[in-house]
Amino acid sequence: MPEVPSLLPLAICVVPAVLAILAYPLARLSRPLGPVLNLLGAGAALVLSVLLMVHAVQGRVLVSLSRELRADALSALLVLAISGVALATAIYAFPYMRLQPLLDRVSHAAGEDVTRRRLAGFYALSLAFLTTMLWACLTNNIIMLYVAVEASTIASGLLVAFYWDRRSLEAAYKYLLLLTVGIAFALFGCVLLYASAAPYISGEGGVRGMLITDLAQVAVHIRPGIALLIISFFIVGFGTKAGIAPFHPWLPDAHAEAPSTISALLSGVMIKMAIYALARTLLIFFPVAAYSPVSLFLIVLAAFTMLLGGVMCLAQDDLKRMLAYSSVSQIGYIVLGIGLAGVGFGHSAGYLGGYGGLFHLLNHALCKATLFLAVGAIIYCMAGTRRMSELGGLARRMPVTAVMFFIAAFAISGMPPFNGFWSKLTLYLAAAKAELWWALAIAVLTSVLTLIAFIRAGYLVFWNDGNGQANEIEVRDAPLAMAIPMGILAALCVVIGLYPQLVHPLLDPAARVLASVF
Repeated sequence: MPEVPSLLPLAICVVPAVLAILAYPLARLSRPLGPVLNLLGAGAALVLSVLLMVHAVQGRVLVSLSRELRADALSALLVLAISGVALATAIYAFPYMRLQPLLDRVSHAAGEDVTRRRLAGFYALSLAFLTTMLWACLTNNIIMLYVAVEASTIASGLLVAFYWDRRSLEAAYKYLLLLTVGIAFALFGCVLLYASAAPYISGEGGVRGMLITDLAQVAVHIRPGIALLIISFFIVGFGTKAGIAPFHPWLPDAHAEAPSTISALLSGVMIKMAIYALARTLLIFFPVAAYSPVSLFLIVLAAFTMLLGGVMCLAQDDLKRMLAYSSVSQIGYIVLGIGLAGVGFGHSAGYLGGYGGLFHLLNHALCKATLFLAVGAIIYCMAGTRRMSELGGLARRMPVTAVMFFIAAFAISGMPPFNGFWSKLTLYLAAAKAELWWALAIAVLTSVLTLIAFIRAGYLVFWNDGNGQANEIEVRDAPLAMAIPMGILAALCVVIGLYPQLVHPLLDPAARVLASVF
């Protein structure tokens, strides 16, 4: 594809970064400016992302800063998903971050003055988090890819610790410790890759030796044993960030203790950014990554991840922890698609696997963001309660939230006529074409477990009268500013389910980026 110089990739990174710098001091001066700047940053990123996707659909690859930033169809798809979910959470945060029981939680732990500072910091860090995710998906520099992923860990780790009490600090410490150690393996892979490839790049490497596109051209000269070691480092490093089992222990605590808007970003798009980093680095090694052992290893990891996450969902009483384990399960489907793209190289299973994986990446971003926002609405209206055993009978008092929850729950379970059905069906077909019947069976079984877990959660929270706090609190449905982003995301789940061809122009060029290399 032709590379076209453009300032658009740079603007996508710079606009939210500038607003992140301004957000803290301005929010300290005037509290309403914090959510406004957060909304402006996410909205601007979405508008620019749509423009970027238009170029990608037309077959153009945009580059900035001497190809340090590079946006092809795969990058554009991720940037669009990230900015879209970020905008939804920015709107949602207007009423949610004013919820008194949640602010009291910070005040009890750190004092009233700290609460005001942490609210200002929340919006600045949210924009910084958005910036790092966008940067990771647009950089063409292998070292800067690691730096962007690590920067997203620091920004999101501070957001996980927002409440500043024992639970949130423990979750943030675990999150930062495990991810920093895990992602260090990705750094080892980046350094080893540069050292191995630089001699084969004109000018003895230098900056060009760090460009992913240039590394891909000389990867064939790297000895297979070294290449396999580099790939192993990338799988462990970026796999930890993505929450692939068995590298996932940080995920349930971080998702559960973060504010619900941040949980939606963590589960909806951050782990997808890590999957993108993994796929992008594996694409460098087409001659090795297409070997069946490497691709089959990814499929085995995917199957284990799917099954473990699905089983653990059934054992949770905390709604947010249940959704976190569901994310572990669903990330397995996306990894399955990447693995199938390698196993099916040279025939339709490869394209179907990549297409299905990317389709599920998009669908899961919509579904899981909706679910976390719906649970956030329950927390908002139930004064912080999120245990299923303490809830019940909310369908009558929170009908809008209940509808959103069930739409997203059925969608993520792969039920027609919602969007998750089509992405999972595509993955099933790819596994069948590759004759990996055991992987197909595990994928179908995991969907059944997911459906059971969400039916159980829906019954306990919305239908069961129960004996918990729900009967003792006067409950009204979520305010309009929270219902609108939930409604838009849920509507997209339905619309894409009824008309999946609408997203084909977005997915097809991105899948061909995978298929052209794998």
